[in-house]
Amino acid sequence: MNPVLVAGAVLGLLSVVIGASAEHLLQQRVEAEVWRWVMTAVRYHQVGALIVTALGLSLLCGARPTRWINMSASFLIVGTVLFSFSIYAAALTGILSLTYVTPIGGVSLMFGWLLLIWAGVQAGRD
Repeated sequence: MNPVLVAGAVLGLLSVVIGASAEHLLQQRVEAEVWRWVMTAVRYHQVGALIVTALGLSLLCGARPTRWINMSASFLIVGTVLFSFSIYAAALTGILSLTYVTPIGGVSLMFGWLLLIWAGVQAGRD
């Protein structure tokens, strides 16, 4: 099993389900500013799903260095979940303090991208 590829595919599936559901069920029920948050969350969710899927596919093809790619994927998965799902939860519940988790997700995403840069630097050395 390739857990990175599975996680990317699950994130991708959820991004479509949540994006479509939000469009049809949530848009008319929330304020414009909250709707903007939700669309930002969906956008980050979809980008996260795509990059994690790409990393999973690269591992499937034997990409090196697997250690750094796996660590990058882990931070990107956690970051996507913390960032996007904290916004989704705040929009659905009206508990805006849930968005205090959002910046932690953003920092995790940034760290995941930094680790991917490092994986690229290390690629010729493994």
